[in-house]
Amino acid sequence: MLGQGRHTALALVSLLVLLLREATPIEVPQDPKIQQDLKQPPTIVKQSVKDYIVDPRDNIIIECEAKGNPVPTFSWRRNGKFFNIGKDPRVTMRKRSGTLEIGFRSGGRPEDYEGEYQCFATNDFGVALSNKILLRVSKAPLWPKEVLEPVVVTEGSPLVLTCNPPPGLPPPFTFWMSSAMNPISQNKRVSTGLNGDLYFSNVVAQDAHTDYSCNARFLFTHTIQQKNPFTLKVLTSRKVSESTPTFLSPSGSESSKIVQRDEQLLLECIAAGLPTPTVKWFKKGGDLPGHKVKFQNFNKTLKIISVSEEDAGEYVCMANSHLGSIRHSIFVQVKAAPYWLDKPTDMVLAPDENGRLVCRANGNPKPNIQWLINGQLIDSSPPNPNRQVLGDTILFRSVQMGSSAVYQCNASNQHGYLLSNAFVSVLDMPPRMLGPKNQLIKVIENNRTFLDCPFFGSPLPELRWFKNGQGSGLDGGQYRVYINGTLEIKRARTEDEGTYTCVANSILGTAENQVRLEVKAQTRIIRFPEHQSAIRGSTARFNCKVKSDPSLPVTVTWTKDDKSLYLGWRLRKDDESLTIPNVNEGDEGTYACTVKSEIDQDSASARLTVLEEASLNPSLSSTLPPDRPDPPMDLDLSDPAARSVRLTWIPGNDHRSLITEFLVQFEEDRWEPGRWQNLSTYPGDLNSVILQLAPFVNYQFRVIAINSVGQSQPSRPSPRYKTSGAAPDVITRGLRGWGSKKDNMEITWEPLLDLERNGPNLQYNVWWRRKDVGEEWSNVTTEGSKHIIHNTETYVPYEIKIQAINEFGKGPESNVVIGYSGEDKPTNAITDFRVSKVDSTKANIHWKSVDPNSVQGEFKEYKLYYWRESSIVPGLMVSKENKTKGIYSTTSEPSFILSDLVPYSKYKILMVVANSRFEGPPSNTVEFSTKEGVPDAPRFFRINRKSFDTIYLEWDKPLEPNGILTGYQLKYQTVNGSRVGRQQLETFLPNMTDFTLHLPDRSTRYKFLLSALTQVGAGEVFAEESPHFTNEAYIDQVDIATQGWFIGLMCAIALIILILLIVCFIKRSRGGKYPVRDKKDLPLDSVDHKDQDGSFDYHSDEDNKPLQGSQTSLDGNVKESDDSLVDYGEGGDGQFNEDGSFIGQYTVKKDKDETEGNESSEATSPVNAIYSLA
Repeated sequence: MLGQGRHTALALVSLLVLLLREATPIEVPQDPKIQQDLKQPPTIVKQSVKDYIVDPRDNIIIECEAKGNPVPTFSWRRNGKFFNIGKDPRVTMRKRSGTLEIGFRSGGRPEDYEGEYQCFATNDFGVALSNKILLRVSKAPLWPKEVLEPVVVTEGSPLVLTCNPPPGLPPPFTFWMSSAMNPISQNKRVSTGLNGDLYFSNVVAQDAHTDYSCNARFLFTHTIQQKNPFTLKVLTSRKVSESTPTFLSPSGSESSKIVQRDEQLLLECIAAGLPTPTVKWFKKGGDLPGHKVKFQNFNKTLKIISVSEEDAGEYVCMANSHLGSIRHSIFVQVKAAPYWLDKPTDMVLAPDENGRLVCRANGNPKPNIQWLINGQLIDSSPPNPNRQVLGDTILFRSVQMGSSAVYQCNASNQHGYLLSNAFVSVLDMPPRMLGPKNQLIKVIENNRTFLDCPFFGSPLPELRWFKNGQGSGLDGGQYRVYINGTLEIKRARTEDEGTYTCVANSILGTAENQVRLEVKAQTRIIRFPEHQSAIRGSTARFNCKVKSDPSLPVTVTWTKDDKSLYLGWRLRKDDESLTIPNVNEGDEGTYACTVKSEIDQDSASARLTVLEEASLNPSLSSTLPPDRPDPPMDLDLSDPAARSVRLTWIPGNDHRSLITEFLVQFEEDRWEPGRWQNLSTYPGDLNSVILQLAPFVNYQFRVIAINSVGQSQPSRPSPRYKTSGAAPDVITRGLRGWGSKKDNMEITWEPLLDLERNGPNLQYNVWWRRKDVGEEWSNVTTEGSKHIIHNTETYVPYEIKIQAINEFGKGPESNVVIGYSGEDKPTNAITDFRVSKVDSTKANIHWKSVDPNSVQGEFKEYKLYYWRESSIVPGLMVSKENKTKGIYSTTSEPSFILSDLVPYSKYKILMVVANSRFEGPPSNTVEFSTKEGVPDAPRFFRINRKSFDTIYLEWDKPLEPNGILTGYQLKYQTVNGSRVGRQQLETFLPNMTDFTLHLPDRSTRYKFLLSALTQVGAGEVFAEESPHFTNEAYIDQVDIATQGWFIGLMCAIALIILILLIVCFIKRSRGGKYPVRDKKDLPLDSVDHKDQDGSFDYHSDEDNKPLQGSQTSLDGNVKESDDSLVDYGEGGDGQFNEDGSFIGQYTVKKDKDETEGNESSEATSPVNAIYSLA
């Protein structure tokens, strides 16, 4: 036992050493010379689908294409036996391809060719296999003849009309219609089941019809077959009894369903009852996956798209009405055909190198891995000591020439299989140089320089650089050799000139190449042009002296305002300067000198400002200011050519401002008649120019003169000139390919401009083909600016090019651009989604990246959805706003730090992968809780002053406590300008939100710093300063109101007012009832009003009359007052004694009757009132 254990350990150690020494597979460059000589086993590049259903009306085409060197030959097996194509005249194979074509023009039945086909591509280095292609012919059998008896049913009862369509290939789509081809109305009560039957939850009288017909539509043949119609008779009654829910489909209390991974799951529950029951769905032990669940057929069908393993479980449908409910459980099992985890890939090795092929797949049940070599089981092939099979891995040790082969990995279970070819090519190729021979490189002194030496060989050669054929290899110091053979010289100097040789060496030989390096002096301007001002009419000169390497020719060019400078007859240029004689306003601008050699350049610029010439007669100059020029005259066309014509004109008067420029415009009558467009501008000293024109245009021209004041009016138009047509000479711009749907690609481009058409009937030739699959170009000719390719695979690259054509010929082809067909929803959810290292505000997010092929489009980002589920603080309400973050990462196990989280909270997060249009299925939802943190600032902090010696502080709890509040801390210190006192500290319990501070001095001011506390520490500080209170105002308000003398004064005033009120009340009571019986001279009249105590009531009927001499009342009547003093004297004059007293008291008027004289009005007389108080 001990010996066996030691032997096993040694084997494992040797295997580990082998894996560590495993060579990286060789990457073969795409150099045409290498590819031409490269011998490679065959590779399948195109094949038909595994389950291949064909239309019996068409020829059968079974695709199989492969590449390799030498070109592969093809053979086929049918139902596991060799298929001799030459013996069957109906079967042909395409040239240089294995694709089979089976034709039936001369007779024969497509059904005779049904079976399982497999293609074999063979050359000297191996055999590649296609999938096993199951060929079946589409079938659309007729409906069996049958006589259907009328269906009689009682109103309110359930009913099922069976369809039983004939079995087709593929199965037909069923639907119900009347004989008038009107669809049977579907609703909550009446619906079609998944099996095609028509279900009535309860029958009503209106259901009675004679033409319920089930129809089957066969997709391949595009035919519809109709079953004999049902006649439904409904027996009605006055009262229809209600019934409790029951299930029409499925039967019983439970059933089971098996579904394949990535397929769609359809569960159905159809209930009967009156009233019509309502169907609801649940999943035991969890929630329904809402992002991929759809309810159909009025909630009777549950559909889950792209089923995965987590969708397995017990699903419950419940039908209920007010009479009761019923349930049915459906147990769903998810099985999976094999799918790739690690697909084997082609590998090129050199002799004596090591390598491995890995084939990993998953499924339910777990798939079985089987290896083949050149189409034969590897176990039955001759043993190879350099190869070892370890389950899903094949290890290669010290491979030798002649061991190239194609290996097949077959992963299978009861639900399907995967087959993948991967060749192992053992390549020995002597070293080769791929770059140009004896290249000359010129560089500028002191610049970083790279000398390229691309090479290849198998085994990979070792590359070394030598200078002038001497010394050891160059590496280190100012030299650095890259793995691709490039030599870097960090700073080229004159002494680095010479011949550099790169030598690639392997056991198969040596190859070398030479690069000659010349180091040149920098080209630079040593005398720069300078800014200057010149008087109009004078001469200006700009310097531009250049120093360069004597062996490098240089060119000097001048520009004005970033445009090429036209020298003409006036401007002069030599090797060192630019001279501008007779300067005018049009010469003003920025002049730049640019000197170029073949490897570098330099430039400098300066501005010229033109000054007005000093006038000899200022008054005359001011009276005649410059003006716009007159329009040019006498336009003439000459020297006609296919695409040019000479235009000549006579300039108009410049009106004291030199013409600096002429603008030539054109109008054509084909595309935009009547619209003048700018053609070109020319210097003001020219009046005859050659116009460059476009073909197939009927031109006329006009000229506008321009000076410093502005533009002239346009000249009169020239005669028309029509150019001849030509093929388009512009490459169509804006070519791109993109998908608007998952199965198409839209090719769009910018149409040529009108003046680029060059002729009538402009069209576009558009070519496209799949990239890297070697297929032929497809093309279409269209007049529009868009072409749509349909039925494409999802997000595959296409090569696209375009060419404009017209009646005169074809234009140039565009460069090939890469476009992509449409994107679809990503299929894979992110796995291993988890959270780690959670603190109060951050969490580390980890996940495993999805397979790039499952993105089904251009990978855009991983999108993280997260929301705050709740706060751990009891009773604190939170917003559950959903937030997102986009994360771009291409690593296999990305991670991300999610920040800005709220402490002491429960969060939920999930992640999806997104392409440019869609988001994929979500990952598992992860819940986590952030740790406790420091709280936010208190919600408010107010300072009030209640008296001279106290300040009242109040505050409220923080909006976000970020934990369990343990209290508050208040720091405060006195402030006086820039001086602050010693800081003091107060702490409070969490339920305290106010504090009273006693001041040592009325004028003391404080700065307060308030913060809330949790176990983690103090939170954000709320800082406030006590406001400045005015002492005098406080003294007035407090001292006066609280002084004793002020209180006493107020009490005395109140007492005096009370006494006066009492006296007034007593006196008024005395004057109100006055005894006059013993004072009257006349006896009492019978109508006198007499009180019980013998006194008269002074309120007479005339008491309310106004005084004599008073204002007239509102109604205009004037009444005399009974209270007049005159009425109480004789002769109408009231008489007084010397002391002002009455002569007689209560003397009755003589001129009044007795009744009048007995009425007393003393109480209303003001004199009597005074007398009564005396």
